[in-house]
Amino acid sequence: MQLVHESALCSTGLRDARALRQRGFELANGLPFLAGDISIHQLLGGHTIEESKTLQIALGKRRLARKHFAGSVLIIDPHRIGSLSRRQMRRHKKGKGAAIKVAQTSFCLDADTKQPVAFLTGTSVRTVTHATPELLEVAASVFDDAKAVLVLADAEHFTAELVDRIHQDSRFDLLVPVPQTANLSKRLRGIPDGTFLCRWSGYATAVQPYTRTHSKNGPFSLFVKRLGEVASDYRYEAFLSTRVSGEVEALTQEYPKRWHVEECFNSEQSLGWDRAGTTNLHARYGQMTRSLPAQAAVYQLRQRLGQPEAGWDSRCVAQRLLGGLEGDVRVGEEPIVVSYYNAPNAAALRQACENLPAKLAAEGIDPRIP
Repeated sequence: MQLVHESALCSTGLRDARALRQRGFELANGLPFLAGDISIHQLLGGHTIEESKTLQIALGKRRLARKHFAGSVLIIDPHRIGSLSRRQMRRHKKGKGAAIKVAQTSFCLDADTKQPVAFLTGTSVRTVTHATPELLEVAASVFDDAKAVLVLADAEHFTAELVDRIHQDSRFDLLVPVPQTANLSKRLRGIPDGTFLCRWSGYATAVQPYTRTHSKNGPFSLFVKRLGEVASDYRYEAFLSTRVSGEVEALTQEYPKRWHVEECFNSEQSLGWDRAGTTNLHARYGQMTRSLPAQAAVYQLRQRLGQPEAGWDSRCVAQRLLGGLEGDVRVGEEPIVVSYYNAPNAAALRQACENLPAKLAAEGIDPRIP
């Protein structure tokens, strides 16, 4: 609970400097003491990666039952987190900045609700080709649905090995952009005009059979969109799909949702996904996995409070709401009385918190504090 609460408060840095002086924080975690950095590291190191995955799956199933996920379209995306590890590691360069050590992390999000489903992490040498099948296995355990889920990826996932793996898995369909090379551009320009179907002014689509170089399966479908009204102004974009049809919906409605993953990173990474202090994978999985319950709790709180709190990012919620409230706790026989002062959106907060024991019992949660 201490790790979950620290994550919700977006606290970083040395634990004794940021929390030991806050009297009462240990009681909020159900403990008579506040665990220090060494104790937390030993705790996380004592749990395996598989245990963290099991926790992700269990949390995902609960969130699915609460309608936090739609489960029809998923987004996968690599997120390279800057690492402060002292180990010798492969460095990654992004843009014009200097190359830095990174923890190679892959996230899976629900495209419709913009909520994180699961993640995997590792050292900087691990590629998306090796990480994605394992990530999709965790996601499949959460949804456990016979209907094939559409997976939206970026061009980094356009590898023969990965496309073959997902094509053989009946639980998923893949939609990934094809990198614009000279050979691809020549092929797209050579598609006869009669093959394209005009969907509306300046937008036409075509479906072509496509076999990926070095692929052992196929042919796949090449969804091609053509932009422009005059032949001299035509611009082409191509996407590989393991589905054989439905290109209009896939290109105009589904694939634009992929950019929700960037919105999620910007809003939620302060919960503990913006820096990595160790390459001990047991500790990294444990710490990052315990940020998932914090994110789920903050998400539910924002939804209950409504606007403008529903549009705040996690750091804003931590600073202005969770860390900005004043109040007291009065413990007598029964019940425990919690008072908030100067709370924002007091009417919505009162509606969410009044008669809390009855509301918890209705959701199958024991309202008693152990």
